[in-house]
Amino acid sequence: AQPSKLDFFCKLGYSKQDICKVLENLGQEALEDDVLKELIRMGSKPQALESQAQPSSLQLIARGSCSTKPASKWLGEDESDSSSYLRPIVIDGSNVAMSHGNKEVFSCWGIQLAVDWFRERGHTYIKVFVPLWRKEPPRQDSPIADQHILEELEKQSILVYTPSRKVKGKRVVCYDDRYIVKVAYEKDGVIVSNDHYRDLQNENPEWKWFIEQRLLMYSFVSNRFMPPDDPLGRHGPTLNNFLSKKPVLSEPKWQPCPYGKKCTYGNKCKFYHPERPPQAQLSVADELRANVQVPLNLRKEENNCLLHR
Repeated sequence: AQPSKLDFFCKLGYSKQDICKVLENLGQEALEDDVLKELIRMGSKPQALESQAQPSSLQLIARGSCSTKPASKWLGEDESDSSSYLRPIVIDGSNVAMSHGNKEVFSCWGIQLAVDWFRERGHTYIKVFVPLWRKEPPRQDSPIADQHILEELEKQSILVYTPSRKVKGKRVVCYDDRYIVKVAYEKDGVIVSNDHYRDLQNENPEWKWFIEQRLLMYSFVSNRFMPPDDPLGRHGPTLNNFLSKKPVLSEPKWQPCPYGKKCTYGNKCKFYHPERPPQAQLSVADELRANVQVPLNLRKEENNCLLHR
């Protein structure tokens, strides 16, 4: 097997045996994108994931619920991240950079703004995926701004380059979207992108659910990275809960009843009554019955006797 391909997939956590098996089937010249696709099809998993006895770590977590076990460690994750209450962040570097550059310039500053936003929130696992050819000197048809930021983020082990190479003068680029979705899925994290990845949704039903539930869209407003407060719509979780492994339910804010003590709705009143004890309230009718000396059950017995006469 070619050392470069073997090393690359070993870094992603795949076993040499699985990688060599795929390369034998596809040929030594197979593209990295095709090799990854075949590894996924085979059901091969990174070794860090396979070593866990319980398969529950790979189960998809329902919206708003919390994962039962911390995410597995791979791709250079810090030990402290496994105990973090914040979800791992996987950023679509090309999407963010082109969005910040108004779809005309690959603006690396946009990536930095996004990374800083998540850092300030306390996220310790942040990965940015960018095609390798973005390291090349910028051309007129693909301008890049602040390219030095990519080098700085790579040194911080935040930025990951997806493979690309030139064959007979033509650039062969691996599909970076597949890396983005796969890493986010395996890490039970969040994808930061304005892309809907419709082709990958059709390719894998589990990815379809994951993309629908874990895609965080965003906007840039005056060089400010701004995700929405309601990532899954007005009836979904808040942004804080969306980015947390353990969502926190906010306490209900009760509005005082405008009728106060004159209210006649009893326990059916939807407003807050400070003068009433916290236990369930009796309705007005029940309160009147409770005040009557003759017990309600005795009354029913008397009525039954009258009916039978």
